[in-house]
Amino acid sequence: MDLRARPVIPAEMDAWVVARPGPIGSHPLERVRIPVPVPAPGEVLVQVEVCAVCRTDLHLAEGDLSPRRPRTVPGHEVVGRVVACGPETVRLAPGARVGVAWLRSTCGRCRYCRRGAENLCPASTYTGWDADGGYAEYLTAREDYVYPLPEEAPAAKLAPLLCAGIIGYRALLRCDLPPGGRLGIYGFGASAHLTAQVAVAQGASVHVLTRSAKARELARALGAASTAGAAEAPPEPLDAAILFAPVGELVPVALTALDRGGTLAVAGIHLSDIPALNYQRHLFQERTLRSVTANTRADGRAYLEFTSVHPPRVTTVPYPFEAADRALDDLAGDRVEGAAVLMIRP
Repeated sequence: MDLRARPVIPAEMDAWVVARPGPIGSHPLERVRIPVPVPAPGEVLVQVEVCAVCRTDLHLAEGDLSPRRPRTVPGHEVVGRVVACGPETVRLAPGARVGVAWLRSTCGRCRYCRRGAENLCPASTYTGWDADGGYAEYLTAREDYVYPLPEEAPAAKLAPLLCAGIIGYRALLRCDLPPGGRLGIYGFGASAHLTAQVAVAQGASVHVLTRSAKARELARALGAASTAGAAEAPPEPLDAAILFAPVGELVPVALTALDRGGTLAVAGIHLSDIPALNYQRHLFQERTLRSVTANTRADGRAYLEFTSVHPPRVTTVPYPFEAADRALDDLAGDRVEGAAVLMIRP
């Protein structure tokens, strides 16, 4: 893009909204024409190139994640360019290539923000949940919550890094994997296939447990030490594990696979009910069960810096913008290998 050019911004845009939350087969998404948003003070207007499709979008569409506003535009793994700046912006200018992620804002004043745990801020807001997201031609974002992105990388390969990659990176931190340790990964979609590559690059032995035969094949190609079905036992005790599948029944399975002192991190905003745990079998000998709640901007910066040194192999399935509902349907049916990506401006 010519940074000197002044892009023409239309009055309206195409977007998908969650019109009627419900099973994906009931078509909860609706394609509409809505006004292009105007950036508020401290915000930028971003023209969307691509938006990756996250399971959180599916949870919002199906009502597992309660909508915070009616007819929200989902999507929070956005690659695009700044085309306008609101008042009081100081860091970005039109033409900048940026990524817009899940965390939209925090208060900056509460005890969580002050101690560096802004992901726990009670006043935090989220892209595609509290404010319209990237299943649209344009969106607004606070300039201090977007990430500068390299010019040379394909947009479709960058988009999944902005949530699947970042939240997987935080989950890896939360599971306390020791150097050279044994990591179990349960479920192997967009986030898991990126996280596995970080762990392998750090010298871990990664064991992937998932029901999908294609996902197991991808895991082996990415360096997994072993693969098996989700309910099977790994070939050795695990020092740590991450549950990516939103399946509560796998929590006791993963805890059983942990060695003494191991930690299981649950990486998801939604999880089905967990069956009763047996203290002796699942938690004794200092096994730990942890949740993962969003991420901090520091997590995002650290992960993107890591990928600049260790570029991941990003497996994507492209969908045209008009097929956003089909992308979510395929995600619900486990028909996506890696990450689905909406091509807004192919």
